[in-house]
Amino acid sequence: MTPTERRERLRAVLAGNACITPASVWDPLSARVAESVGFEVGMLAGSVASATTLAAPDLIVLTLTEFADQIRRITRASDLSLMLDADHGYGNALNVRRTIEECEHAGAAGLSIEDTALPIPFGSGEGETLLSLEEGVGKMKAALSARRDKSFVIAGRTSAPRIEGTEGTVRRLKAYAEAGVDAVFAVGLESVEQLDAIRAATGRLPIIVGSAPASVPRDELAKRGARILIQGHPVLAAVAKALHETYAHLHSGGKPADLAPRIATNKEMDALLRADQYKAWRKEFLS
Repeated sequence: MTPTERRERLRAVLAGNACITPASVWDPLSARVAESVGFEVGMLAGSVASATTLAAPDLIVLTLTEFADQIRRITRASDLSLMLDADHGYGNALNVRRTIEECEHAGAAGLSIEDTALPIPFGSGEGETLLSLEEGVGKMKAALSARRDKSFVIAGRTSAPRIEGTEGTVRRLKAYAEAGVDAVFAVGLESVEQLDAIRAATGRLPIIVGSAPASVPRDELAKRGARILIQGHPVLAAVAKALHETYAHLHSGGKPADLAPRIATNKEMDALLRADQYKAWRKEFLS
């Protein structure tokens, strides 16, 4: 698929009636595995990129260059429509423009820019703070102005529900909708009433939900305009645990054969690595 085709597929999800959860991916192999079970939309989160590229926490120490390089590797190796959590856009509104250029060029289908004050300002302790509404709007406008492929999705994101409550959330997301974003993204929703308020204020734009009360089923979110639900990144944690258990087994003298029930077969690995395609290329070009 071309980058534009992948972006149009993501737009179709946002224009639909269902609420999906994308596959959390971080490299070409994880993207291939996600595709193999049927996912069409993937997500590379800033936190996951930091963990897998630097083994560092989500404190905005990853650079835009590192982020874009990883996007390029994923989109080269799979046809997933790749969404990005691009954090604060790696700086001010001018940096946001550069972020859009790099991520679009790398083949992503879309991204979100948030209004959190990042990196964490000096003196703020552990508390999360938001940019002024005016600076947030400026970032959204900068992102939209940098886009070349109009099918590339740009979402305005806020964590206001847990900081400024419903009123502040509605005020911010309404302003981002008026700036022209393709979707609004709310993190930390506490009730469906908040979702309803966002829906009413943003002209029925598609809503991405960063977290929602566990008691609210996905189809209920869908009825209220949510098209994407992010449910954390448990796949990475599962992989980390599997790595630990496998390394510990081998380090303690365990036999590789004992791992057979818990690991991919050679046939499964060949399928993920597209060994048959490379075999055909070897025959065609190296014989």
